[in-house]
Amino acid sequence: MQYILILLGLAFLVFFTYNVAIEPIYAFFFRKPIYVHFYLFPKKLKINHIQVLHNHFDFYKKLTTKKKIYFEHRVATFIEKYPFHGKEGLQVTDEMKILIAATAVMLTFGMRKYLFTVIDKVIIYPDVYYSTMNNEMHKGEFNPRMRVIVLSWKHFLEGYSINNDNLNLGLHEFGHVMHYQGLKNSDTSATIFTVTYEEIMKEVKFPANYKRLTESNYFRIYAYTNEFEFIAVILEHFFETPHQFKQEFPQLFEKVKVMINYTERI
Repeated sequence: MQYILILLGLAFLVFFTYNVAIEPIYAFFFRKPIYVHFYLFPKKLKINHIQVLHNHFDFYKKLTTKKKIYFEHRVATFIEKYPFHGKEGLQVTDEMKILIAATAVMLTFGMRKYLFTVIDKVIIYPDVYYSTMNNEMHKGEFNPRMRVIVLSWKHFLEGYSINNDNLNLGLHEFGHVMHYQGLKNSDTSATIFTVTYEEIMKEVKFPANYKRLTESNYFRIYAYTNEFEFIAVILEHFFETPHQFKQEFPQLFEKVKVMINYTERI
C-alpha cells in the first residue's frame, strides 16, 4: 500500500509539473501544445460515413493516413457527445451529423481539447427560421445562454456547394463557438487562441491596417460589425480561399495559423 501511495504521489507530481510548468513554458515559446493527438483506442466511422468525408471535405482528403484516423475519431466522438435535433419536421440523417461534426473538427483539429464545453446540442432547421434571440429570421446562430448551435441545413449545404466564395455557414457559426470557447477556458489551446486573437484585433485596429483591410474588399463588410464577426469571417476565408488570403494579408494569415495551430499544407 505504501508503494502504491508513493507511485500515486509521483504520478500526481509529474502531472502537476507538466500542466503548470512544462507545457505553459513550451507554449509560450512555440505557440502550440506539446502534443495534440493521442488516442489509445480511436473510434472508427462506417465506410459510408468515410465516403461522405471523401465526397465533401477537401481538408480531410489532404490529410495523411494517420491524421485521417485522428479526424475520423474526432468526428465520431463529436457525434456521440452532442445530440442533434431536427426542427419543422426535418429528419436528421447520418450525413448531416457527419458534415456538421466534420466542420467543427476541421476548425479545432490543431487543438488537443477539440470538443466544446459551451454547447450541449446541435439544432438543424430545413431553411431560415425565426430566432427568439433577437426576433429575426436567421440562417444560423450560436446561443451561449441556451448552449446551442443552430443551423439552416439548406444554407449549411450551400456553404460547401461553392468552396471558394468565402461564405460557409458551418465555419462561421462554429467560429463563434470556438471564439467563445477560447474566452471561457484556460487550457493550452484556448489560451493560445485567445492571446493570438487579441494580438490580431490589436493589429487590425491600427488605423493604417484597418484602412488597408477595408479598402481591399477581400473580407466582406459584415466582418467589421464586431470582433466576434471579424474572427468568424476570417476563419471562413482562411479555409475557403487560403492562397488568396496568404497573398493579400500574409501576416494576418500566419497569425490565424498560430491561433488555431494549423499545420497542414495548403
